[in-house]
Amino acid sequence: MTFFEYVNGITRGSIAATLSVDTNIRPFALWVGLAVWTAGVFAIEKLSLVSWRIGKYLDGEPTVLVMNGRIMEKALGRLNLRLSDLLGQLRAQGAFDISEVEFAVMETGGQLSVLKKSQYQPLTPNDMGIPTEYKGLSTELIYDGVVVEANLKQVNLDRKWLTRELGNHGVKDPSQVLLALLDTSGKLYVDLYDDPGKVATDVSDEVGKRDPT
Repeated sequence: MTFFEYVNGITRGSIAATLSVDTNIRPFALWVGLAVWTAGVFAIEKLSLVSWRIGKYLDGEPTVLVMNGRIMEKALGRLNLRLSDLLGQLRAQGAFDISEVEFAVMETGGQLSVLKKSQYQPLTPNDMGIPTEYKGLSTELIYDGVVVEANLKQVNLDRKWLTRELGNHGVKDPSQVLLALLDTSGKLYVDLYDDPGKVATDVSDEVGKRDPT
């Protein structure tokens, strides 16, 4: 959260808590205060969407803490951050050697974004010119023991097909299944409640590759 969101949450929470537990005060004044505070915050947030200056004033700006492997000491001081705090957040982002870091930016919400130097970034299939297949979101066919009929229709399958696939792996009833997912390559993942193991079944011949659109 930004500082504005943090203060807003604490203030409204304090008013609501007082309303809940303090019986020695008139609730009307607190209700008015809560309504006015909520309306004021809502109006300010709307204004911040219209004016970038107001948004910048409320939320602040991202701050560069590391540039070309060098720590920006003045920026650390402005944010009241210790060097140990920065190093800890870098390690959390997988940057154990600060000389590998091109940029480290403290976002307005308190997260540290890290860009490593190009020679320290992992290779990707695109870097090596290797073609890849589409990989989208898996479709939930069974969730918490319940068959999701709408998702079955979406992938052009039916209950009979699902029952047959489950039966091939000794599953008699969908209620035994915690989660069943079908990925875009046609592989069925099944996780049972009693956790005897996961099953990955390739049914791509039947399902076919789904259109990424």
